[in-house]
Amino acid sequence: KGWRLSVGIVLLNKEKKIFMGERIDNKGAWQMPQGGVNIAINENLDVAAKRELFEETGVRNAKIINESKGWYYYYLPDHLKNRLWGGKFLGQKQKWFLFNFEGEDEEINLKSDKKPEFYKWKWEEPKNVCANIVDFKKKIYTNILKEFKFINF
Repeated sequence: KGWRLSVGIVLLNKEKKIFMGERIDNKGAWQMPQGGVNIAINENLDVAAKRELFEETGVRNAKIINESKGWYYYYLPDHLKNRLWGGKFLGQKQKWFLFNFEGEDEEINLKSDKKPEFYKWKWEEPKNVCANIVDFKKKIYTNILKEFKFINF
């Protein structure tokens, strides 16, 4: 109770770099795509991950190659608790998916959603992904990159 069910996406290009987007609402804060699962329609987690990937990046040409074994949780900081999701949640409970991007960079369209989340994007070396992540998500990012065998620390 108190957790928003969501999915996170690690999108890899052919060079094994990871897609990162800079948030529109928090310049300088980069993250991987993520978003809520539509529990009203019993949306499957993999379907939610594909939908969120498309909504936030415009990417359709991607294939799921792995899924996190367990769930990842993070608490929202106090200053965000009442601003996000009507104040109903402590934070998020996430299942993470690893995708191979099978398209070309031109496919990426940050304005594919009605309310874009990202203002710009880049491909990042896995070892640098956590450098610009907001503090309250760093532990999840570190652990998911470990689980998917991108970093060893």
